[in-house]
Amino acid sequence: MTTTHTISNLDDADDLAPGFGMADMGEARFPREALGAERVGLGHYLMRPGRRVGFGHRHDVSEEIYLVLAGSGRFKLDDEIVDVGPRDMVYCPPATVREWEAGPDGMEVLAFGGHAENESHMDPGFWPAD
Repeated sequence: MTTTHTISNLDDADDLAPGFGMADMGEARFPREALGAERVGLGHYLMRPGRRVGFGHRHDVSEEIYLVLAGSGRFKLDDEIVDVGPRDMVYCPPATVREWEAGPDGMEVLAFGGHAENESHMDPGFWPAD
């Protein structure tokens, strides 16, 4: 466990979207390791207008909360699709399959929750194109 605090700027975290073939979606930054956090997960998504993440996912044990910082869009949570906007928060228990898409002005989302190794499950066909 880290015994001191850490200060870092989000822009210093690498944008991992291009490396996973997701550059068209926007940006995806995960600063957990740079901060030295071991049990807390953090993700920042800057979504281009009308774009989806490209896959749904769920976890075995980690809960997540998504906070819409700017813009608007929709979240698909299992079989339900909900509209979201600035300052809306979406809670997902581990087993809920989730994916999100940006509205016409794009969407900035902060995702946070517990972190556990090797407990994420991806579903690339979760939200087919309309």
